[in-house]
Amino acid sequence: MVAISWSELNALSCARQFAHPPSPTAPADTEHVAALVDRIGPIQAQTARSPFIGLAARLPGLTRDTVAAAYESGGIVRGSTLRGTVHTCTPEQHAILAPVTRIGLRALWRRTLRLQHSTLEETWDGIEAFAGDEWRTPAQLSDHLRGWLDARGEDVSVLDPPIGRYLAFGHGGLIRRPLSGGWERQGAPGYRTADRVVDRGAAPADPVLAVARLHLRAHGPATRKDLAWWSGVGLREIDRALRVLDEGPDGPLVRRTGPDGGEYVDLPDAPEPVEEKGVRLLPEFDAVLCGYAPAARDRFVAPDHHRLLWEKANGVMRPPVLLNGRIEGFWRFDGNGRTRALEVHTFDRVVRRQDLESPVATLEAALDLTVGTVTLTRG
Repeated sequence: MVAISWSELNALSCARQFAHPPSPTAPADTEHVAALVDRIGPIQAQTARSPFIGLAARLPGLTRDTVAAAYESGGIVRGSTLRGTVHTCTPEQHAILAPVTRIGLRALWRRTLRLQHSTLEETWDGIEAFAGDEWRTPAQLSDHLRGWLDARGEDVSVLDPPIGRYLAFGHGGLIRRPLSGGWERQGAPGYRTADRVVDRGAAPADPVLAVARLHLRAHGPATRKDLAWWSGVGLREIDRALRVLDEGPDGPLVRRTGPDGGEYVDLPDAPEPVEEKGVRLLPEFDAVLCGYAPAARDRFVAPDHHRLLWEKANGVMRPPVLLNGRIEGFWRFDGNGRTRALEVHTFDRVVRRQDLESPVATLEAALDLTVGTVTLTRG
């Protein structure tokens, strides 16, 4: 196999994630938003503002209202899918992610619920029937699940906090919306069954195969461990899906040996590599990190810098600064009003103040706020 370096992996990934230059462009509409999510893949969104920032960083000129309108129209949806984590995706992607979530989390559900008289499928169907006609709060879903299990003679003590509340909506079949505040805020969520709200199209006959293709299209080249970590599916199933891809109309897959000695696979029609230039202010849990297994994110960030991005005490990630295709720092807001101070911290490389003008304008449009002072620190 041909050897490939971290910089070459970076250029191939940037061709998927950053097709637009990091400077303001003409205003985009909701169809542009859906098309962008279709290209870059699902966006990790347990922090509500992350899709707004991540999409605008890839399509400068995008506004908060346009992204919110894409949610309202059903062009994009939000729900707990991959690894049970909140993601924003297109409805068609959701049709893939929902069954993959059930595959990946089946062992956890089985071990936790210890069902004696029901099946997991019946349990999930019961949740979706309850959330079919109106938006349900997490408390309502939790009460429903407890009552549903109790009526069938199951042990409801397994639903004691904290896991019980999560099991009421974390199986992948629901989508959520804010019941208060805007889509970019951490407001109280409501949940409904996805197919009762949007047209997701036909469910894939082989969800793991579909999710492997989706990942490679958005994040490739990738190792089997990258695909397993991202999807939450075991390596055996990932290996099977890669064999099917290799032997089917999508194949043969392109295989390269990475700088870590791992085998990196990719689709044969992948876009040509691009050298990313300029500064982008990315959101928490951006795909440049969360598209890959933690041990193999060197294509975008040095290991020492990767450790600086994570606040281990609470599992929160600092929003990264991307400089010429590499993560070279992080940023944060100071304050909560409509006008906020911005602090940008870089590791080793210098970011000039004038290099931040376009990224700051992009951030302002994405969140509909004003950035007052900008502070730069380094080291």
